[in-house]
Amino acid sequence: MDRIRIAVVGCGFWGRNHLRVFSELPSAELVAAVDIDPERARFAEEKYGAKGYTDLEEMLGKERVDAVTICTPSITHAEVALKVIRAGKHVLVEKPMTSTTEEAVKLIEEAERQKIFLMVGHIERFNPAVERVKRFIDEGGIGEVVLISCRRVSRWPIRIGDVGVVKDLAIHDIDISRYITGMNPVEVYAVAGRIHHRYEDYANIILRFGERPTAFIEANWLTPFKVRKLTVTGSDGMVTMDYISQEVTVANSSGKRELDVVHEEPLKRELSHFVDVVAGRAEPLINGRDGLMAVYIAEEALRSASIGKPIKLKPPINL
Repeated sequence: MDRIRIAVVGCGFWGRNHLRVFSELPSAELVAAVDIDPERARFAEEKYGAKGYTDLEEMLGKERVDAVTICTPSITHAEVALKVIRAGKHVLVEKPMTSTTEEAVKLIEEAERQKIFLMVGHIERFNPAVERVKRFIDEGGIGEVVLISCRRVSRWPIRIGDVGVVKDLAIHDIDISRYITGMNPVEVYAVAGRIHHRYEDYANIILRFGERPTAFIEANWLTPFKVRKLTVTGSDGMVTMDYISQEVTVANSSGKRELDVVHEEPLKRELSHFVDVVAGRAEPLINGRDGLMAVYIAEEALRSASIGKPIKLKPPINL
């Protein structure tokens, strides 16, 4: 089959990583790049050979592309993705999928009408360490999952300007908690606030998945160093993972040991998977409904923090 023809919309910090990866994938052809900043569009053209545009609709009208990835600011995701979907192009939109639950539902409905693949860039699902932890748990390696503890902290990244830590950081762990358990949480309780930033810069979130398990998520832009860790405690042991080093350690009554993990770049795995989905070689590991649930739970966590009470969760769409 011919290579999948790709366009990248948004050529800032994260969009440049998309450009780089697509230029390296033998299964993809990087055709075009769009950014409202002419300098960024020119950068994509000069460095990667993608035709640069400053207008999305012009690009969609002129270029023959099969799929588009969207790396624009979060508040623009819904508007940009709708244009791409209505143009009949498969789409991967970076997280958070949209600014609101209502926008996410609209994208899903439109993609289903147009028979378009809609994926969301929850990159941690493609982290080899996450894949190894998920498989180990599914094989009964720690018995029944009882507790999930997530810590995602660092200093504020200057690139973030339109969301707080819940939708930028904690949303990863909201999604991974759903992925590991294979369930939707039934209740959320959160404490959050802001010290140095326009939006919340620290949050602690508790997700209840029925009687058990329970997930505890800590996220902030206050810690002077970067931590990305996950611990899952079960009835027969525990497994700990570092998202950055991709190291996985298991501990139980027999002692402690490391699981073998082949280190790979999660973004390259994610975008390669997207190309395979568009080409019909794979079923999507993550879809629009997963992106919707992450946004919905994040919104309800923020609402819980604002009222100081737990909130019962009900999926906003039939999953």
